[in-house]
Amino acid sequence: MTDPVADLLTRIRNALMRKKMSVSAPYSKLKHELVELLVKEGFLKDVKKVTKDFDELDITLKYYNDEPVIKELTRESKPGLRKYISYKDIKPHKGGLGIKVLTTSKGLMTDKDAIKQEIGGEVICRVF
Repeated sequence: MTDPVADLLTRIRNALMRKKMSVSAPYSKLKHELVELLVKEGFLKDVKKVTKDFDELDITLKYYNDEPVIKELTRESKPGLRKYISYKDIKPHKGGLGIKVLTTSKGLMTDKDAIKQEIGGEVICRVF
């Protein structure tokens, strides 16, 4: 697998389209931090690390009035084309209703946190 983060986002998108309550994905530290950030921002309900034959993430999806909370979940920076951004160039996503997830020298954070801390980084994905 060349892009595990894109695989995670695709699993979440597909599960939301099929109205599943939860989805599982292979564990990695980056993916776990990404999903925890989405839980903290209110886009997902819960995440747990489960150990079976190998470590997995068990992600509980969030719905409101039988509609998924996440309307858009896209990968921004790809292995073939990395996208870096300065905190001065960060624009609000969907008028501030959505978020951009950045990986910085201080870990994963949202675009709003990156602007507050005046730190740029690689744009991982956009969520709305």
